[in-house]
Amino acid sequence: MSILTHRPRRMRKHENIRKLVRENILTTSDLIYPIFIVNGKKQRQNIDSMPSIYRISIDELMLEVEELTKLGILAIALFPSVEENKKSLDAKESFNDNGLLQQAVRELKKNHPQISVITDIALDPFTTHGQDGLIDNNGYVLNDKTVQVLVKQALSHAKAGADIIAPSDMMDGRIGIIRQALEENNFIHTNILAYSAKYASNYYGPFRDAIGSAKNLGKDSKQTYQIDPANSNESLREVELDINQGADIVMIKPGTPYLDIIYRVKQTFGLPTFAYHVSGEYAMLKAAAQNNWINEEEVVLENLMSFKRAGADAILSYYSKQAALWLKNKNNT
Repeated sequence: MSILTHRPRRMRKHENIRKLVRENILTTSDLIYPIFIVNGKKQRQNIDSMPSIYRISIDELMLEVEELTKLGILAIALFPSVEENKKSLDAKESFNDNGLLQQAVRELKKNHPQISVITDIALDPFTTHGQDGLIDNNGYVLNDKTVQVLVKQALSHAKAGADIIAPSDMMDGRIGIIRQALEENNFIHTNILAYSAKYASNYYGPFRDAIGSAKNLGKDSKQTYQIDPANSNESLREVELDINQGADIVMIKPGTPYLDIIYRVKQTFGLPTFAYHVSGEYAMLKAAAQNNWINEEEVVLENLMSFKRAGADAILSYYSKQAALWLKNKNNT
């Protein structure tokens, strides 16, 4: 009878052993909660395609952050949904120092300085056509003219007190120009989270509903500036460019369908790497859970753990709040 010298199951025989040899751990400090904000007071608007996610006014945002802090979430990402009359071809509302997002940041830093505030640098919430930049007469997004507006937007957010600004537009060269502008204006401590590998994905639909750009974008796409889902090496080139231009952190978006990209980026560059568990991923999991096709808690936590295993240092997810509660309950049992 042969003797088995290697029995991997020995390391799985009970929970204590499994915990001792566990390679990755998901904690609340790994989670970033995205929040949609709107003008007004006592506003908590449903988003049909994203159950349990709302557009909220600044007063409600203050209450939300209190709850998030108690759960141990350290950072939030803000996305504005502005009225149609504030949208324009030149997206000038994006750099209005008294704009919705700028007001929200100031209130957060005054009332909740403990929370790290990430702000989105992109023009799609502010353009009448729903693209992330300024367009020419043929609808093509103009790179360099867009970057000029993005710089104004970034400086406006930094001035309001944003801890981390996150250019998500995928324009060429914008990280270097924004970094230079921040340095020249003495915002030397403002971090840049670059959406370096943002794919032209079909998983963004519910997000576009939430910020009100879906109907403006219509049947147009963003394929001339977001990465082709078929490409992998291209994302490494984009990440390297952003790192060389002064990015502190890089983002891969979407998350689950691009775990290979998260892994390659982390292995290649070693820079802090974030993943975005996007709206379409959230909506699919919610739909399956509501139909009792999956165990929502276990599937979501497994999904989030996959980001950690791939190499993500933090995860921006619409499930962050719920996941933090689940993790807290698990730790208390």
